[in-house]
Amino acid sequence: MELQSIKQRFGIIGNAIGLNRAIDIARQVAHTDLSVMITGESGTGKEVFPQIVHQFSARKHGAYIAVNCGAIPEGTIDSELFGHEKGSFTGATDSRQGYFEVANGGTIFLDEVAELPLSTQVRLLRVLESGEFIRVGSSKVQKTNVRVVAATNVNVPLAIQEGKFREDLYYRLNTVPIQIPPLRERTEDILLLFRKFATDFAEKYRMPAISLDDDARRVLINYKWPGNIRQLKNVTEQISIIEQSRLITADMLLKYLPDFSATKLPTLYNKKGGVDEQTFASEREILYKILFDMRNDVNDLKKLVNDLIVNGVSNIDPQIQNAPIFQNLYNSNDTIITKNPTVQFDSKPFAQNANDIQDTEEIIEESLSLEDKEVELIKKALDKHKGRRKNAAAELGISERTLYRKIKEFNIE
Repeated sequence: MELQSIKQRFGIIGNAIGLNRAIDIARQVAHTDLSVMITGESGTGKEVFPQIVHQFSARKHGAYIAVNCGAIPEGTIDSELFGHEKGSFTGATDSRQGYFEVANGGTIFLDEVAELPLSTQVRLLRVLESGEFIRVGSSKVQKTNVRVVAATNVNVPLAIQEGKFREDLYYRLNTVPIQIPPLRERTEDILLLFRKFATDFAEKYRMPAISLDDDARRVLINYKWPGNIRQLKNVTEQISIIEQSRLITADMLLKYLPDFSATKLPTLYNKKGGVDEQTFASEREILYKILFDMRNDVNDLKKLVNDLIVNGVSNIDPQIQNAPIFQNLYNSNDTIITKNPTVQFDSKPFAQNANDIQDTEEIIEESLSLEDKEVELIKKALDKHKGRRKNAAAELGISERTLYRKIKEFNIE
């Protein structure tokens, strides 16, 4: 069947490449019994694709059940999915069939599957592997023949790392992945969706449909739409009802997009929706490096001046003579540094020899290098515990393996 026919049948609006690809995959996998995992942000319309898979499969005459796993309390989710026996828990006055039993021969859509408790994930894995399940409060193994389509807006690999989702279950469900693109990656579809929603609401509320001027269209396209299609639909409905004018300007539209930003800078966001802390960490590192470089320049200058006073130019360490700060001073004013032991700044003699210097003391600047501090702490810990790395690592709050790596890295004896 052509993509356009599928879109018309299931009410899908848009021509974005990512959207067409997702529809094509759903159509092709429908003729198999493979498990499907649909991923995408909230509000992208993931719930449509399990219906495509079901309607174009050999199971289309069987039951189709959609289950929102995140909306069912953890204490009753096993009963809802697999059923229970009479008296298996308080309130179980009768035996009850679960969704996997009712959907036998059909398709079950598990929306927000990442919200399932770990104990339920084990039961689901057994169904996927062998088609077997056990009702709550029963010891009898039952069989079911169900096609499972799952969906989530959660980063499943991250959930696996955090121990919230079973890795073996993920690979069972993710036999065929379908990625639904967010609305911000479907900019060519935004105006199409807006016109569709505006027309639908005009017919529903028996009023003229709203339209956008050129500036408003640009605002609509440049907005990031964190709520995706669901947010666009809600905004269109609000404007249709609240605004008296049927021609919407940019200023009118911006009232419904309070977090709009005209720029599309590549700002980093973390999973909680805030600006990534790593951005600030990088800026701090750059600032620290600048400050450390400035401090090093000042220390070099102090050492240079001291050597000039004591030894004169001819006896200065060659490494210091080649330093940029020495070259800058020498080239900027030839009278500042001469080969005469008497060094003049602004024609004022410092001293004829070192004995003329009064009330002076050497000031050793404390190093603020993080690496130097780390080396210093490691050495102190090793000295304190007489070279016992295990005790030193415990004192530093790091693993013995990490301590060994740092000793090798910094060449600490």
